[in-house]
Amino acid sequence: MVCRRLIDETSPARVIATGYGRHLLEADRGTETITEIKAVARGARELFPSCRTVIDIGGQDTKAVLLRGDGTVENFEMNDRCAAGTGKFMEIMAHALGYSMDEFGLSCEGREPVTISSLCTVFAESEVISLIGKGVKREAIARALHSSVVSRTLSLVKRVGLVDDVVFAGGCARNPCLRRILEERMGRRVLAHSNPDVLSAYGAALFALDSL
Repeated sequence: MVCRRLIDETSPARVIATGYGRHLLEADRGTETITEIKAVARGARELFPSCRTVIDIGGQDTKAVLLRGDGTVENFEMNDRCAAGTGKFMEIMAHALGYSMDEFGLSCEGREPVTISSLCTVFAESEVISLIGKGVKREAIARALHSSVVSRTLSLVKRVGLVDDVVFAGGCARNPCLRRILEERMGRRVLAHSNPDVLSAYGAALFALDSL
């Protein structure tokens, strides 16, 4: 187990686990855990003190988190179990269009009126294949896919409330097209760290540091 080896090699003063695998460490060696919600909120607030809303699109889920003025979590929403609207969805769609992930985030300049209506990853992939067969430019399909992800994300944001400043976290925050469409649709800027995929881990580390 990679985590076990890293902990044994580094002998940290304290360990707090977060993320999907946190309960494995808890069961394995009694490691303290915190939710990704608390972790990403803490990490975002530390790096961006003005943060009040966090949009976190990761590989497995999408989260919208509203923070109070003191940085604690006031409300949050997560997507359902379906992978649609997550990093995994983006990865599958990029592959269907013949893009690498880096290329995918730079290739959505198409302005043709294309819409991806399926909420299911499998059906969305079928839509993509059908559109390719009809001769629709893949740039236009790429933009439609990005817009679809943004629409699902903003439905979560609407439920928790939107307060400036907004921080974009998770691996998908590396995607410039997603960030641009989010800003267009919300009518405001979105802040993102140069390493947005480590905000949750950073937040967990800060919680661990609190009691040392």
